[in-house]
Amino acid sequence: MNIFALSDTALLKNAFGCRCPKCEKGAMYQGRYSLDLLEKCPECGFDYSKNDSADGPAVFLIFVLGTLLVPLALVFDNMFSPPLWVHAVLWGIVSLVLTVGSLKPLKSYIIALQYKHRPRDWE
Repeated sequence: MNIFALSDTALLKNAFGCRCPKCEKGAMYQGRYSLDLLEKCPECGFDYSKNDSADGPAVFLIFVLGTLLVPLALVFDNMFSPPLWVHAVLWGIVSLVLTVGSLKPLKSYIIALQYKHRPRDWE
């Protein structure tokens, strides 16, 4: 498959499925709930160890979720005026669920973007 033929829609689709950016079939992670990448794609043998996503997905999530959740918490407080412990429990759970739920697809997307735009890194 020509890597430059991958559209952004295909990249997003593969990222949400946490599938290999090369063959679009193989899994990228060791298990359903694991954040550890496999060494290679089980379908095509693509070497995942050359990825360079580092802390990018986590930092991106911190900025995006912080930008979204703080105004939501302020609006929630203005509308319902709950006690402080309700905020701590509610927003702690919401932020944890959103972070854990979106970290794998975001990391997969960043790896797929790197594969598409910096193909020499994978040689």
